[in-house]
Formats: sequence, C-alpha cells, structure tokens
Amino acid sequence: MTKDYNQITRDISTYVGELRKLAPDAMQGFSALSKNATASGEIDEKTKEFIALAIGIAQHCDGCIGFHVKALRRLGATRQEIAEVAAMTVYMGGGPALMYAADAMRAWDQFEPV
Repeated sequence: MTKDYNQITRDISTYVGELRKLAPDAMQGFSALSKNATASGEIDEKTKEFIALAIGIAQHCDGCIGFHVKALRRLGATRQEIAEVAAMTVYMGGGPALMYAADAMRAWDQFEPV
C-alpha cells in the first residue's frame, strides 16, 4: 500500500476543521501552542520543523510526517536534509523508525516544491 501524503494531509485538515466547529476552545488552544512553539526564537523555524519531523517519524505518525515535510518544503529544506534527519531518527529509534523514515522520503517526493 502506497501512502499519498497529499491526500493524508487534506483528509486530516478536513476533520481538523470539523473539530474546530465542535471543540473550538480546545482547537484554539492547540493552534496557539503550535504558533508559539514553531515561531523562530533562539532556534529557527526550519530547525524546529526538523525536530517535529523526527518526532513524527519516531512516533509513527503519518499526519505529522506529511505536515512537517510540507512545511519544510516551504522553508527551503532539501531532500538531503530530510534524509539526514531521517537517518538520525533511525539511529535513535531502530527498525520501526526506519519504516517511517522511508515514508518521510516518500512524502518529500509527493509534495510539489513551494
């Protein structure tokens, strides 16, 4: 089964929209957390997105992989950088991380450059 990260992120976005309607306070809280956590500070936004991608791979989260690879494309990351983050995640997470590291490369190939 080949995963389609464009479709995965579209589907999740649709249902996040539903959650915004049904649980607006919780979703506003998550949105504020996301905005503040990803903002550039001592660590730039691109580095923070690499960290988020590594955690998404380690946690086996297709949505996280999709959204963070998409953000990294927007921020000018290269395919080589994605591969190096994936390799570091495999080093720390073993075989299960390898399966999702491969998916991060698939996601990179599926998203168009921004």
